Amino acid sequence: MTPIALAIACLLVITLCYGALCAGSPFGTCRKCNGFGFATTTDRKGWPKRGKHCRRCKGRGKGVRIGRWIYNRASRIYRAGTR
Repeated sequence: MTPIALAIACLLVITLCYGALCAGSPFGTCRKCNGFGFATTTDRKGWPKRGKHCRRCKGRGKGVRIGRWIYNRASRIYRAGTR
């Protein structure tokens, strides 16, 4: 198998696996707060303490995956164009 065909096959497998992941589990952990729902800060002694809630995920700790966001946007544009 040529290197180009091997690279195409690897990219195709990775894309299909990520598509299956987005279809099966559309929500992943928030990238800003790492799924905690709040920012962790330290007090003056160096001990960790709970900070403000995360604005990106609104304190839930979960966010829509990028692939699912693209799919939702494309399907919304398609539905709006075929009315």
